[in-house]
Amino acid sequence: MALVKLFSGSQSRYLAQKIAHSYGKPLGSLTLQRFGDGEMAPSFDESIRGCDVFLIQSTFPPADNLMELLLLIDAAKRASAGYITVVVPYFGYARQDRKDKPRVAIAAKLVANLLSAAGANRLMTCDLHAGQIQGFFDIPVDHLFASAIFIPYLTELGLENMVFASPDVGGVSRARAYAAHFGCGMVVCDKYRKRANEIAAMQVIGDVEGANVILVDDMIDTAGTMCNAAKLLMDKGAISVRAIATHPVLSGQACERIANSALVEVAVTDSIPIAQKHNKITVLSVGELFAKAIRKIHDHESISTLFV
Repeated sequence: MALVKLFSGSQSRYLAQKIAHSYGKPLGSLTLQRFGDGEMAPSFDESIRGCDVFLIQSTFPPADNLMELLLLIDAAKRASAGYITVVVPYFGYARQDRKDKPRVAIAAKLVANLLSAAGANRLMTCDLHAGQIQGFFDIPVDHLFASAIFIPYLTELGLENMVFASPDVGGVSRARAYAAHFGCGMVVCDKYRKRANEIAAMQVIGDVEGANVILVDDMIDTAGTMCNAAKLLMDKGAISVRAIATHPVLSGQACERIANSALVEVAVTDSIPIAQKHNKITVLSVGELFAKAIRKIHDHESISTLFV
């Protein structure tokens, strides 16, 4: 069986080290040279000929993170790696997954094409913005779910009369899966947007009177939707409102909004590094989850046992 080698892009090294520690193998050595104008030139400092290579890098902004990953894939292919798996805990540009109006790009499909063209043999990711993005790839996609981390955490909290809520109609299936696991109710916060990141109106579909509500989403960007939903749910009679979201994008004044919101707590993963931390934000690691998935893929075993 081919030797496993784990490598990390420059912006995901904090998470790659956790994955490598859980896997029980040190990260491989590589060099990222930068020219005066910022152009990147990555190179592997050790032989990877015939190896199962796992390249770990989330593709959050800036676009350099995606470009670095593409260059690493190309370098691994040209160094005769046996099999190249790109481990992308946060798959950026996933929100542009369809033509919702004329003359727009489908960025998620473009990124899928780029990764394949660069030479990736497999993609491993977590909580895509839309599950159908897997169909944009002509290579195998291992789509992990952060529910494997959030469900044990919520169980430990021991909350009574839990109700799960989706902050928008698009996330109903995500919230329903949690509600089904815990055998409790679900509500939907239906929102109307005039433009991206700006909510015009929101209403709650369902009853939250006397409930401890858990808002479920795949990411928190500006936190506007989550904070508005929390206020609305409290106004409708909820005892408390918490949120779980896999990817903490937290752009702009997101942390400040969370601090001043009705939210008791926001639990996120470390798929994206958090620049500003607040006592309302709890970070749970996906390192062990990805390490287990890497081991199963290398051993040609099913990863379905990792799903909760």
